[in-house]
Amino acid sequence: MTLRRGLSGTGFHRKKGGGSGLPIVLLIFFSVLAPLIFFVGRGLYTSTSFDQNDTASGSSKQGKDERITDKGKVLVEWCRLCIGEKGWHCNMLNLFSQKRQVQIGEDFLQVIDVIEASTVDLGPMSFDSLRKNNMSASWRSVGVETYAESNATTSKPNQIASNVRRETPKGKRGNVLADHSQFIDTPAKQYRRQLRDKRREKRAAELLRQDDEAIVKLENAAIERSKSVDSAVLGKYSIWRRENENENSDSTVRLMRDQMIMARVYLSIAKMKNKLDLQQELQTRLKESQRAVGEATTDADLHNSAPEKIKAMGQVLSKAREQLYDCKLVTGKLRAMLQTADEQGQKLKEAEHISEKFPRSENLENPSLYHYALFSDNVLAASVVVNSTIMNAKDSSKHVFHLVTDKLNFAAMNMWFLLNPPGKATIHVENVDEFKWLNSSYCPVLRQLESAAMKEYYFKADHPTTLSSGSSNLKYRNPKYLSMLNHLRFYLPQVYPKLDKILFLDDDIVVQKDLTKLWSVDLHGKVNGAVETCGESFHRFDKYLNFTNPHIARNFDPNACGWAYGMNMFDLKEWKKKDITGIYHKWQNMNEDRALWKLGTLPPGLITFYGLTHPLEKSWHVLGLGYNPSVDRSEIDSAAVVHYNGNMKPWLELAMTKYRSYWTKYIKYDHPYLRNCKLSE
Repeated sequence: MTLRRGLSGTGFHRKKGGGSGLPIVLLIFFSVLAPLIFFVGRGLYTSTSFDQNDTASGSSKQGKDERITDKGKVLVEWCRLCIGEKGWHCNMLNLFSQKRQVQIGEDFLQVIDVIEASTVDLGPMSFDSLRKNNMSASWRSVGVETYAESNATTSKPNQIASNVRRETPKGKRGNVLADHSQFIDTPAKQYRRQLRDKRREKRAAELLRQDDEAIVKLENAAIERSKSVDSAVLGKYSIWRRENENENSDSTVRLMRDQMIMARVYLSIAKMKNKLDLQQELQTRLKESQRAVGEATTDADLHNSAPEKIKAMGQVLSKAREQLYDCKLVTGKLRAMLQTADEQGQKLKEAEHISEKFPRSENLENPSLYHYALFSDNVLAASVVVNSTIMNAKDSSKHVFHLVTDKLNFAAMNMWFLLNPPGKATIHVENVDEFKWLNSSYCPVLRQLESAAMKEYYFKADHPTTLSSGSSNLKYRNPKYLSMLNHLRFYLPQVYPKLDKILFLDDDIVVQKDLTKLWSVDLHGKVNGAVETCGESFHRFDKYLNFTNPHIARNFDPNACGWAYGMNMFDLKEWKKKDITGIYHKWQNMNEDRALWKLGTLPPGLITFYGLTHPLEKSWHVLGLGYNPSVDRSEIDSAAVVHYNGNMKPWLELAMTKYRSYWTKYIKYDHPYLRNCKLSE
């Protein structure tokens, strides 16, 4: 009846529209009627099971019928709002019972919600996505539980989105969805939940098993590593013995050493500020603490009186802090002490480095070899002396070079000969500042150089008011007269006590022949073998000494022939017998006011070796290449040693060109260090 009326209404409208109503009817049919027929067919398929479940509900049937009736009313109201109050689609629902009407309405609403959620979250809607979601029992396909189970994770977000959207409509629709929640917990869901729980348990067990395997591997690796450790040498650093060790076993020793450091600081400040009583007290406590500490390295090594010494020192330091503390002074003293400690440590390292690196150190005290003494602060000049000697020696392995330099040039001199060893020859470099026996109490010239009068004489040159009046004293400012390297030649037996003979060389000479024959020259009991330099009236004693002084006039001949330093063979045995160093000290003490001679080492040498010098042939040592342009070329070529004595040294630009080649041929100008010096050949 209803269906026929709806068809007639459709035909009426078609005639009235004159042919344009057919597309509209088809559109309504495919968009509304076809899906509705499909949904109704699905409902008929599952209606039996629905009715059975509804019958089994028992005493709650009456309440459900009331809710179903309300749901039907809601569905009819929804149809009228969507299609029109007199639309045949809504009338078509009256063909079914109220229960079926409600279920069709719920399924339709759920389809709309799924379409909304899928369109927003997943894009265009498909029937597969409809099957994947959790519909009511009437929408499930038989035999697809396994497929739905595998996609439970995917369907869950859509369920949440659908549930959220169902809460937003007004009125009765919210009640319909609330009642629908009683059908969610179905056997299929319970089965899927069980499967998920089993998978979680299986995964947890797998993770635990992997953790156990990893722990076992780590333990095995630790055991293998421990086997390679020698427990006999672990000592107190063994982690297994840590509980038996005192981590601060030297805390008291360190405290006492810190107290001694501060005591030295306050001691110097007290001396500066003339606090004699406090200075004496600090000095006493410092000595007591030094005796108490001794060579102790741990607290167990300390004397029993150590706590008393700490207490007494603490009281003195507190007193000194109250009277003497000055932030700048204390900081400066600590910095100076730190610098001194660093320098001492550096010296020890350098000494160890030298002893380890220089080869053939056993030759240094072998008197049967040929020993050379060279005292210089010029690395390049010293290298020329060594190179020229070795290159002209018949057997370089028998030559031993003893080099002494000052603190400033020690590292450079040392490293140069370590990097450029002199063939098979032996070489040794020392620092003159490490000769502790060479001090002002033993050496008169060192005491005089430290005096204020000597500094006035050397540095101020009598305060000349004009250049001409002070020009005669300019030579007094030459640093060599203030250097102990220049005066060390008078202490050869003290420096090399186990040697019998030694050849002394200046750093401004060049060796051109083998010098080993000098060791076989008979000095006839004399100490010094040297080449005489006197001519008719040149280089005689009266040119170097003040013969107006009675001591000089009474003991020396003014016409005595002078000799030259630069290449001297010294017999150290005769030196010791005749106490040459003592003679030098005697005359140096007498010349404290510079009344006997003015400067240099040659005048005291002439006095000290007066009557004790054996003249050598002049071919051994040719001089004057540093000041005399008329030296005979044949004499230079035949000389064993040529000497650039004078101001025009070969390494300076003012050197005489015609003599310079004798020196430069022993320099390796392609050496990377020398290229940086920009030396010209």
